[in-house]
Amino acid sequence: MARSKLNPYHRFTTAEWAKYRDGEPMTLTAADIDRLRALTDPISFAEAEEVYLPLSRLISFYVEAAQAVHQVSTRFLGTEDRKVPFIIGVAGSVAVGKSTTSRILRALLRRWKTSPKVDLVTTDGFLLANAELDARGLADRKGFPESYDRGALLAFLSDIKSGKADVKVPVYSHLVYDVVPGEFISIDRPDILIVEGLNLLQPGELPKNGKPILFASDFLDFSIYIDAEEADLRNWFMVRFRALRESAFTDPKSFFRRLAEMPADEAETFGLWAWDAINLPNLRDNILPTRSRADLILKKAANHTIEEVALRRV
Repeated sequence: MARSKLNPYHRFTTAEWAKYRDGEPMTLTAADIDRLRALTDPISFAEAEEVYLPLSRLISFYVEAAQAVHQVSTRFLGTEDRKVPFIIGVAGSVAVGKSTTSRILRALLRRWKTSPKVDLVTTDGFLLANAELDARGLADRKGFPESYDRGALLAFLSDIKSGKADVKVPVYSHLVYDVVPGEFISIDRPDILIVEGLNLLQPGELPKNGKPILFASDFLDFSIYIDAEEADLRNWFMVRFRALRESAFTDPKSFFRRLAEMPADEAETFGLWAWDAINLPNLRDNILPTRSRADLILKKAANHTIEEVALRRV
C-alpha cells in the first residue's frame, strides 16, 4: 500500500478560515482599512475581518505560548525574567501586498485587550547605500540578498531579542530610493515586532566547517508568506508602477522623476524591464524557494483577494 504524501499544511478556504474568528470583535473600521492599505492593494473591510482578524487571534495564542516557554526557561536557569519580544516575519514578492498585511496586523494586534506595544519595520533600511551598490556592481540587484547589510540586520534582530532598549534602524526613503545618511528610527522593547522583507525566510548557505551561523529567519517566532501567481504579480507591479508615475514620481525630489516625464510607452517599457530583469529573477531564485519555510501562507487570487490560507502542521 502506497504511503500517503505528507502535506505539511492545513489548508482553508477564506470562508473556512473566517470561522476561527470565534466571536472575536472587529476593532478596526472600514475607514481604518482604507487608511492602512497600500496604493494599489484593494483589500476590503470584509477580507480584513475574515482573514486578518482570525490570524491576529492565532498569533495571540503563539505569543502566549512563547511567553510561557520563556518563563519556564528563566525559572529553570534562575535568571532574570526579562521581556522577550515576539517577532513576526512577513515575506513575499514585490507588489504582493506585504505592507498592507503588516500594517493591518499591527493595527489589530495593538488593539488586543492587553494593549501590547507593537512595532513595524521593513528590511529596506538595511539595504546597502546606492553608492555602495554601485561600487560593488549591484545597482541592478537591489532587493537581492547580497544587496543588504546582513550583518547589521542580524545585529538589529539580536538586540531586539535580547531586550535591548532604543535599537536603531536606518531610514530608507522611497522618494530618493536610498538609505538616508544619519537618520534612524528607534525601536524600544516592543511586545511584538513585525518585520517585513523580501528575503526574510532565506536560510543562506551553512559553513562547511560546522561553525554556528545565524540567519534572519532564526529570530522569527512566526512567519507569513504572501503568495501569488507570477502573471498576477507582474500585473500588480505594473499597475502600481503606473499609479506611481502619476503620483510619487512627479515629486521634483523623486529618484524616478524622469519616469514621470518620459512618454508613456517608454516608461511602460522600463517598468516591464524592471520586472523581467530584476524582480522576477529575485522571486524565482531567492523569494519563492522560501515559501515552504513559512508558518502561514496567504495565497492571493488574480483580483488580489486571499483565496486560501495554509497553516503549518509541524
